[in-house]
Amino acid sequence: MFKHFNTLLSKQAPAPRIFMQFKPAVTVLVTAVALATLLSGCGKKEQEAPPPQTPEVGVVTLKAQPYTLTTELPGRTTAFRVAEVRPQVNGIILKRLFTEGGDVKAGQQLYQIDPSVYEASANSAKATLQSAKSMSDRYKQLVNEQAVSRQEYDTALASTQEAQAALQSAQINLRFTKVLAPISGRIGRSAVTEGALVSNGQTNAMATIQQLDPIYVDVNQSSADMLKLRADLASGRLQKSGDNSASVKLTLEDGSEYPQEGKLEFSEVSVDQATGSVTLRAVFPNPDHMLLPGMFVHAQLKAGVNSKAILAPQQGVTRDLKGTPTALVVNKDNKVEQRELVTSRTTGAYWLIEKGLSEGDRVITEGLQYVKPGAEVKVKEATNLTADQSANAAPAATGKGE
Repeated sequence: MFKHFNTLLSKQAPAPRIFMQFKPAVTVLVTAVALATLLSGCGKKEQEAPPPQTPEVGVVTLKAQPYTLTTELPGRTTAFRVAEVRPQVNGIILKRLFTEGGDVKAGQQLYQIDPSVYEASANSAKATLQSAKSMSDRYKQLVNEQAVSRQEYDTALASTQEAQAALQSAQINLRFTKVLAPISGRIGRSAVTEGALVSNGQTNAMATIQQLDPIYVDVNQSSADMLKLRADLASGRLQKSGDNSASVKLTLEDGSEYPQEGKLEFSEVSVDQATGSVTLRAVFPNPDHMLLPGMFVHAQLKAGVNSKAILAPQQGVTRDLKGTPTALVVNKDNKVEQRELVTSRTTGAYWLIEKGLSEGDRVITEGLQYVKPGAEVKVKEATNLTADQSANAAPAATGKGE
């Protein structure tokens, strides 16, 4: 039995040697197949990777358009007329005949000064006149009869005229005991009360009347701005805005707009040496007395019209690290360019561009964060504009520029 088992083992023993001989070859073959498969997969992935996509940006095509240049200046309101009420005769105030803070009419009586002394003076002057007139009448008859000399008659006639003048003066002083309003307007508080003694020529006013309708607005403009405006008008860069060139609008202290338009009256003939500014005066209707003297306001003056103004949407204007305004523009090759700008002011949702942009430029307003100068882009019409901006923009060209 053991012999038979040994015989079987001796017959099957060579098999493991054959397997051990082929094992390195199999390992090499499997490794090669796996490496080939891996390399084949990587190549396929590289071939299937899509190329980088060209970013799409929204642009606004600029167009030149007329723009009325307005200048906003701070100012103060001033009464159209101011009258200080003062006595023209001496006396005691008997009555105050107006309501403080109310409206008065020209010729309305404001105060009554004690008239008794002036009534007596007027009566005396009247009696003196009658006496002088009787004397001159008698001398007139006597001079015809040569009973008195011509010189005596002339003296009597002069006395009559002198008495007439004295009566007129007394009557004027009597009228002055009634203190009347010199102008129509709003009267302030009374500086005197009943029983106060007033005198002709006193420095303190009894009351002050201010005419509020119409009313003045005085504003200050720097002489440098005035010179620039005149230079732009002279060069033709700005044109006068026609009949409305002198119209002025107001913004009140609370930010509301004054409903009435004013008109520029004049500008001061000299420059204030302390401030370097020129005073401009406008007049406004003020029927409701909304404007009071001394109020702070902002006046908008129409300076001129730029017939070819370039207005860029604020969404397309940014600032660099130095604070310089810049814009990204798509050129004719659909590549992005950066432009440095010179801006003068904002108007609504726009910047008024002085330098850096021109008509036909395609300014990027949408997708700015995805592009940089030199990048090629696809162009579409911007969708991030307001209704007003869309109406004022030219249609965006989606192909390459010319």
